[in-house]
Amino acid sequence: MTRSARLLAAAVLSVAAALASPLTANAAPETSNAAANGARGLSGANALASAPIILTDYPSWDDVNAAKQNEAAKQAEVDNINSLLTSLETQAAQLGNEAVKKGNDYLKAAAELQAATQVSDTANQRASDAETKATAAKQQVGQLAASLYRSGGDSSAALLLAGGNADSLLYQLGTMSKLTQQSAQLNEIATSSQNLATSLQNQATVAETARQSLAVAAQQAADDAKAAQEAADAQVVDQKAKSDVLYAQLATLQNSTAQVEEAYRQGQIQAAAIAAAQAASAAAAAASSGSGSDSGSGSSEGLPPGSIVVDPAAAKAYAAGQVSAMGWGSDQFSCLVSLWTRESGWRVNAYNQDSGSYGIPQSLPADKMSSAGSDWRTNAQTQINWGLSYIKGVYGTPCGAWAHSQNTNPHWY
Repeated sequence: MTRSARLLAAAVLSVAAALASPLTANAAPETSNAAANGARGLSGANALASAPIILTDYPSWDDVNAAKQNEAAKQAEVDNINSLLTSLETQAAQLGNEAVKKGNDYLKAAAELQAATQVSDTANQRASDAETKATAAKQQVGQLAASLYRSGGDSSAALLLAGGNADSLLYQLGTMSKLTQQSAQLNEIATSSQNLATSLQNQATVAETARQSLAVAAQQAADDAKAAQEAADAQVVDQKAKSDVLYAQLATLQNSTAQVEEAYRQGQIQAAAIAAAQAASAAAAAASSGSGSDSGSGSSEGLPPGSIVVDPAAAKAYAAGQVSAMGWGSDQFSCLVSLWTRESGWRVNAYNQDSGSYGIPQSLPADKMSSAGSDWRTNAQTQINWGLSYIKGVYGTPCGAWAHSQNTNPHWY
């Protein structure tokens, strides 16, 4: 089948979502079934909704074997495969970054909802307390009015006409005057209390309306975050399935193994990233603004804790072992602890809303860590491995990175 024919077939099959992708359909016999199952990842409607439609003309094994017969064709196919791998990595990185951002959006919405709920609860409680006081004041006014009624009301004229003992008359008149004043005061208090209760109830209504609106926004943010994470996870599965075949084809062309080709490519990617970070670090030093790993001192959580294991103590324990394995001493680990405590608090989902840096080492952009593993969004060990490699390549040691962070304002490394 020609490449144009395969391209048309790939488009039809992708839209139908009933068969494997063009890449896995052209895989070698011993890997085709596993690759196809991995590429699908999710089943049914979920797979159709989350899996990207790939229309790229992936090489078949016939193409690879034919290319080996000619050096120019071989190099062209190698370049083509590397380009396809880059495309897969870019797609995975974009979806991974989006998942981190959507996760942070959800956490912000959840925090706003929590604050609004507290305001609403407080407003309702104050309104309830004011209503209770107003009711008590009204009851006192009613009781006093009843007392005056039972004693004949305002009978000062009757007392004067009846005559009698002057002292007794003055006493009764004084008592009635005090009762009348007290009644007026209680009535004023009752009116004021009722006005306050009404005002607070209005405030409570406004607060509850705001809370309900934020509850809807938080639920939408939660749904968006979940969808973004599922899409990113599905892309990781899809990327792995396609990459396995591509690396196997690359190994055939290069007379090596898929493992060697993958390790070599990832090493090249990481070396390029370190070189770029070194150049950016030198260029940014004068301007005091970071580009490799930005300070996470103001970072929040970038993915909901329920979807990720956040264990700073375990992360430090793993990092201690890696530092030792790299030949560094306890002094270097102490510098690393200080550095990443400031950057992220050793939280695997730490997210800097201002810069977009993410994770324990505060990688900027976040997807740089994908060179250390496709699980960079959620795995502390993957993040630590990347961070230590970055530090070694750019600063030599953790203490070198810590010194740089200490000498810049705002702090970054």
